[in-house]
Amino acid sequence: MRFTTIKVALAAATAAWILGGSAQAADPELVVFDWSGYEDPEFYKGFTEANGAAPTFAFFGDEEEAFQKLRAGFQADLAHPCSQSVSRWKDAGLIKPMDAKRLDNFGDLNPGLRDMPGFVEGDKIWMLPIDWGNTALTYRTDLIKESEVQSLKAFANPKFQGKVSIGDNVDDAYALAFLATGVTDWTKATDEQFKAASDFLREVHKNVRFYWQDGATLAQAMASGEVSLAWAWNETPVRLQAEGHPAAMKRDTDEGLSTWVCGYSMMENGGGSEDKAYAFLNAWLSSQTADYLVNAWGYGHSNQTAMNAMDQATLASMGYDNVDSFRDKTLWQAPVPAELREKMIAEFEQIKAGF
Repeated sequence: MRFTTIKVALAAATAAWILGGSAQAADPELVVFDWSGYEDPEFYKGFTEANGAAPTFAFFGDEEEAFQKLRAGFQADLAHPCSQSVSRWKDAGLIKPMDAKRLDNFGDLNPGLRDMPGFVEGDKIWMLPIDWGNTALTYRTDLIKESEVQSLKAFANPKFQGKVSIGDNVDDAYALAFLATGVTDWTKATDEQFKAASDFLREVHKNVRFYWQDGATLAQAMASGEVSLAWAWNETPVRLQAEGHPAAMKRDTDEGLSTWVCGYSMMENGGGSEDKAYAFLNAWLSSQTADYLVNAWGYGHSNQTAMNAMDQATLASMGYDNVDSFRDKTLWQAPVPAELREKMIAEFEQIKAGF
């Protein structure tokens, strides 16, 4: 990784964010319902330059929270679901199809991402894939020996009591739990396997310092040493290393890691400007944004033409040189049966409450 480049990019983005926020108002004609952190102005620079203002952002902590708010009537023009949620959102009537003709670089999308189940059906684009990456074991290399985190069971090791953080996110939490208990395809999980995964999360809960809701908060806690072991997204080790903190994502644990693909969907009840929504999406699909997403945040981008123009050795070191190999030997966050998902949601809330 080009950590000097990353550090400069992060600093520049932070400065632009601060200055931009004080210098211009958000555009009320485009409301984007998103994960915290994705309001970074470098992601949609082309949109702001052409429009004169950034979109209005609203945030969710996980997709279940987003789903419930949208179903209750919250209005947005675009939202940022992931692979395991898009079919559910479509079936609930929350999203409407997009027009490929209005997406400048749609033809440059990686087919392995574009053609995933539920994303595109005929000429209907239900979700435009944008970013893809991992949730994996991440640790402070000066505080924990690599041999101590060879297994995901380290999250339940009493030695790390009070030093662990996992996401306040049912999908990532159960991805960890199923992997740690030997399940790599959660779509076929039995009742017994679900119980084993839930029991594992209860053991992990004893060690949890806090359940993180955004990458910046987790990075700060790991930088200070408050947290030394986390189940985290790619951005966390990239951010920590760029700031000079000894940290690593361990991709080769005995049980593996989880993979996901996320993107933007057009909301059915959005009352804003569709023209601005497409302009925002086209800014995200640009090669400029792709380069920033990879080098400053550590995620893969769906624009394969842009990815092909990047340093291939760098992409290979991050696992982004091949989508199929990236998903191999991981728990792929595919949609789970509705009954299992409801059980996961209810049980995770119980676990976090200490029950």
